[in-house]
Amino acid sequence: MPTPEISMDMTTVGDTGLLDTLQHEVAVFARRAEQTRLGGVGQVRNSMDRAAYLLLNRLDNEGPMGVKALAASMGIDSSTVTRQVAPLVDTGLVKRTSHPEDGRAVVLQLSPRGLSRLEEVRSSRRQLMAELTHDWTAEERQSFCTLLTRFNVALSARQAAQGPPVAESQPTS
Repeated sequence: MPTPEISMDMTTVGDTGLLDTLQHEVAVFARRAEQTRLGGVGQVRNSMDRAAYLLLNRLDNEGPMGVKALAASMGIDSSTVTRQVAPLVDTGLVKRTSHPEDGRAVVLQLSPRGLSRLEEVRSSRRQLMAELTHDWTAEERQSFCTLLTRFNVALSARQAAQGPPVAESQPTS
């Protein structure tokens, strides 16, 4: 399903200067978030990469699931999940267990150690968010969360509408 084209008519899109500022601030945010990984504070700072954090969060929020279901719920491909989960299994943060209804199938489950580690990282990141927004009102924090969630949902919907990336064809010699 193709992404709808957006008219560059200023009444439809808005002020070009504002959109330029928005795209710039999103780019700066992405770079700074990646540099710091928004990892938190203290000893936990930068101690869990984004992929691990998102996978552990998903397993905590949605419960045990297979690789395909986890990949689908995260909007990424199964091979990526398999690659990202391997070190989490190796370090004991995630367990591979038999599916309760089909013993042949394998499900991924957050281990007690994984839950403990996730809570430690969440607490540190919560503290960082409190520090970064210490001079914001509760309403400003709520507005930011609402708008950022809305932005992320729009990005996710756009990505889903475009489908999986198509491999570029290699030139033949």
